[in-house]
Amino acid sequence: MSALLSPSILPILLLIGSNIFMTFAWYGHLKFPHTPLLTVIFASWGIALIEYFMAVPANRIGHEVYSAAQLKTMQEVITLVVFSLFSVFYLKEALGWNHLLGFALIAGGAALIFKA
Repeated sequence: MSALLSPSILPILLLIGSNIFMTFAWYGHLKFPHTPLLTVIFASWGIALIEYFMAVPANRIGHEVYSAAQLKTMQEVITLVVFSLFSVFYLKEALGWNHLLGFALIAGGAALIFKA
């Protein structure tokens, strides 16, 4: 359990949580196209507030062992994974080969950030 709370692992878990909330804040309303825009803006804002309670500590704690560039890179890769799952399972939108190849290229670029 203490390994999960380490500055190496906890930020990753917090970034995963924050990205789940942010993905719902930004894209969850797409399943409700008839809900007034102002309503979804305020609902999204409330969801995003929860996201900030995870993202800010993730970066603060993570910066003990990761550079800012590494934290941002982790966040982007986590975002792509969370968004891909969200798109397929929540929005029921298929991902094509072009999406997967594009995401793989981004992940390859992200790997370069962690090379010393």
